Amino acid sequence: MSNDFLTIALPKGKLLTDSLEVLTQAGVECSEVSEESRKLLFPLDGAEAQIIICRPTDIPTYVEHGAADIGFVGKDTLLEENKDVAELLDLKFGYCRFVVAMPEENVPPRLPNGTFDLSVLNHQRVATKFTRVAEEFFRQKGMQVVPIKLHGNIELAPRVNLAEMIVDIVSTGTTLRQNHLVEVAPILEATTRLIANRVAYRMKYQRINELTEKLREIVK
Repeated sequence: MSNDFLTIALPKGKLLTDSLEVLTQAGVECSEVSEESRKLLFPLDGAEAQIIICRPTDIPTYVEHGAADIGFVGKDTLLEENKDVAELLDLKFGYCRFVVAMPEENVPPRLPNGTFDLSVLNHQRVATKFTRVAEEFFRQKGMQVVPIKLHGNIELAPRVNLAEMIVDIVSTGTTLRQNHLVEVAPILEATTRLIANRVAYRMKYQRINELTEKLREIVK
């Protein structure tokens, strides 16, 4: 295995198809890679590279510890996991938004500028998969919240009095509306990012940078 051999971590699920598409456009032959297979590691013949398929939330860990040289991961996961990796490029797919949402019957009063008065939510409970993101958002507003970590069905929490509000990612807002929740504050927008292990980025700079620049041209 050469010093330029690359291990590329890609996320399972909805981001995998787009990830494989842009890699193919960048000249990485990955037609054999499929989530339908039980395999999780795919050597790329003749490319001095391999692809590993991981849970999205695990990719920053694989990259931080050098099990993967580079990886594709949502900015939402990157912020929440807070790993020591180098963020190289916004790949511009997998768009979603972080929002604060509440039951429509409990929304805060509006301020003169039309935004909701979030101050009434100080010290309230927030259900979320993204406790770090939620706490940081309210901390920047001089507020504290009580995070309740959930791994799914976040929208249920306010309906059964587990929490007063949620912080979650949305794309169209359909799920919020179906559960009678209203967005009361945007937090940030997120897309898929290319990240690198910091040591690998120095040691394999030419190889990683060449791929990064090809991807940059593709996503322009």
